[in-house]
This record gives sequence, structure tokens and C-alpha cells, in this order.
Amino acid sequence: MIKRFGTSVRARLTLLATVAIALLCVVVSSLVLYMVHATAAEAQRVAVTNAALRVIHLIERDRLPDVLRSGQPSLQAIDGQGRVASSTPDLARTPRMSTAVPSRGSTLLQYTCDLPPFPGQCNVLAVFRVYRPSGDWLVYSTEKTIPWYVTPSLPTTLLVLSLGLVALTWFGVSRIVADTLAPVDRIRAYLAEIAAGGGGMRVPVPATDDEIRALAVTANDTLERLEAAMEQQRRFASDASHDLRSPITAMRTRIEEALLYPEDTDWPATGQALLASLERLQALVADLLTLAKLDAGTLAAKDPVDLGELVTTETVRHRSKLMVITLQSGVTVTGDRLRLARLLTNLLDNAERHAEKMICVSVRKNDQATLEVLDDGGGIAPEQREEVFRRFTRLDASRSRDAGGTGLGLAIARDVAETHGGTLTIEDSDTGARFVLRLPLRQD
Repeated sequence: MIKRFGTSVRARLTLLATVAIALLCVVVSSLVLYMVHATAAEAQRVAVTNAALRVIHLIERDRLPDVLRSGQPSLQAIDGQGRVASSTPDLARTPRMSTAVPSRGSTLLQYTCDLPPFPGQCNVLAVFRVYRPSGDWLVYSTEKTIPWYVTPSLPTTLLVLSLGLVALTWFGVSRIVADTLAPVDRIRAYLAEIAAGGGGMRVPVPATDDEIRALAVTANDTLERLEAAMEQQRRFASDASHDLRSPITAMRTRIEEALLYPEDTDWPATGQALLASLERLQALVADLLTLAKLDAGTLAAKDPVDLGELVTTETVRHRSKLMVITLQSGVTVTGDRLRLARLLTNLLDNAERHAEKMICVSVRKNDQATLEVLDDGGGIAPEQREEVFRRFTRLDASRSRDAGGTGLGLAIARDVAETHGGTLTIEDSDTGARFVLRLPLRQD
């Protein structure tokens, strides 16, 4: 389908250019014919008039012969009694060619058809009056009108030139369009190969600096993002299936063991163990649903949220570590209170798992709203600070201390920050890990 589309584009462009040049040839040829015909007609009128003037000169000098010199145009002299006094050989023994008479003091020049000596044709006719004592003479000079094509060779030449130009245009435009669309066809072929599951996720970039190169570069950027998203999706599916399988396997093993030895099983303890696994499974599913909503780009609420009040509310719950809170009043942002609360809770839960004795939470503002959560734990190495925000990522140091975590809390926190137009990063600190959330201040 794409190939036929490309061929159709090439055919349409070639046909359009050919039709345009054909119309131009018609217009130019018409103008050439018109100009040549007008020039030839004017030259004919001058020749007819000059021939008549030469006869008038002979009459005035009384040297008019009975037969005028043959050639073009045809001439005829009528004396004062209306008799043919002289003519060219082609008009010998023919009557007066016309009854047209110019008024005194003027000359008659007209186009007329079916003159008696020239039936079935049209002529240009010049009539002069010659004043003589014995009576006024009339001199007729005529010649067949020039046809619209002037000469048969002129339209033939124009037609041959036009056909040659049209053929050259068809060939040239077809080649140019084919060469121009060749990179597009290669891009199409690579995209088809990618869609079929073969080849790398890139299309060839032409060497020319034009729109097609820009198209290829944009396509490669899109494919690069798509490849990264697909890789993230595959990794996410693999990790999710593994983390979902673990609590399910643990529950199944515990139940199977209890059913094998029902009399020796401590059913309340088994129930507590199953409940713990179910809680872990429920937390994991809830986090996966939250990530799915964030990935789908669902719009968050745009309500005013006081970060200081939010911290006060979310830190009411008793925690195992000492909480040190420093708040600046009037730090208000625009967003979804529930999602921002989830972000703060995830940061606090993470800090509680890794802190030794104390967690510090602060809220302040300058040109942005800033929320910091600092623990006094072992901290995170600079090269691993971005790694912890990846989904299902738990560092080796944290796995032993955080066996119940889902590995999605910090990923959810960062996604929430980004959906609110902010950032969540890990910055340098003297001890522990220092998570810094920055959000735009609400403009009232």
C-alpha cells in the first residue's frame, strides 16, 4: 500500500508538471503564431501598398505598360472611363476585380473574399485613386491573405518543439521525483522490516540537508523513545511477574504444607503468615495500579495544597524513628492532594526503613516550593542515585533491610513529582540520603 502510494505520488507529480509544461507550450506557441501572423500580415499590407504606389508612379509619368511585371501582389489599373488599362499577367483578360472606390483624398485598404478573379478565397485589397485630367484612375493591388499558421512549417516546428519539451519534462520530473522519494522508500522499507520484527530500530538518514533528512531524524528519535519504552515495559513485566510470583508462591507453599500435616499445623500462625503475604501482594498490586494510572497520563486535580499542612497531617502517624520537622508557612502548590500525600508517604517510608535514629523533614520556599526528607542512614552512592528511581529496583544494601518493600515507592514518587511539573532528586548530604522535591509555587 505504501509502495503504491509512493508510485502514485511520483506519477501525480510527474503528470502535473507535464500538464503544466504542455499548457505553457500551448500558450507560448499561440503567442508565437499570433505574433508571426501579425508581423507577416503587416508586411503583406506594406507590400500591397508599395506595389500600388509603383503603378501610380508609372501612371503619373505616362509610362504605364499594357502588362505589368508579373509577381505578387496582383495589380490592375482602371482608366477614367472604367476600362482595364493595365494588369499583371494573372489578371489578363479579366474584368475589373472590384467596384470598391475610395473617397476623394483617401485610400481604401480592406480584407475581402470572393473577388471575381479569385473565387473561394480571401484577399487583402488596396485601392488608390489617381487624379488625371481625363478622369480619375483607380489602382487595385491585392494578394491572398496569410493563413493563421503563416506557413505549414511553423506549426510543425512548434509542435515538434512542444512535444520534445513535454517528453523531456516527463522524463526529467519523473527522475527527479524518483530520486527525491528514494530515501522515503528506503525509510518505508526499514519501517516495514522493523514492523515485521527484523532489523534494528533505526531508519537510514540521507546525506542531504532537507525535509526528508529531518523526517528520518525525527523518525529515529521516535523509534529510540519507543525502543526505550518497550525495553522498560519488558523489564517492568518481567520484574512485576517475579515480584507477584514470590508472595503467591510463599502462600501456596505454606498452604500445601499445612494441608499435608493438618493435625500438626498451627493454623493461627499460618493465617498470620498468609495475611502478611496477602498484604505484600495487595501493596504490590496497588502500586502497579498507581503506576498504570500515572503512565496513562490521567489528569491530576489542580487544587491548592499547603505543603506544610500536608507534612503535619502525614507525620501524625507514629513512626519507629525520631521525626524532626521544620516548616515554613505559606508554601502552597497546585496539584492533587492525594497523590502528593502518596509521594510524601513513600519518601517517609523509605527514610524510616533506612534511618538509624532520626528523620528530618523540612518545607521552605524561594522561587520554588521545596520539600526535603533526610535520614541518618548509610546514604546512597552518587552513581546509584538515579538507579533507585527505577521500578522494582532495590539496592543490595537495602534488600537485607527491606524485604517487604515493593521496589515501586520511589518510582511512584518521582512520577507524581513529574506529573505536577516538578522534580525529585537525591542531593548531597553529610549523612544519610537527602531526597529533595521541588514544585512550582501556586500563583494566586
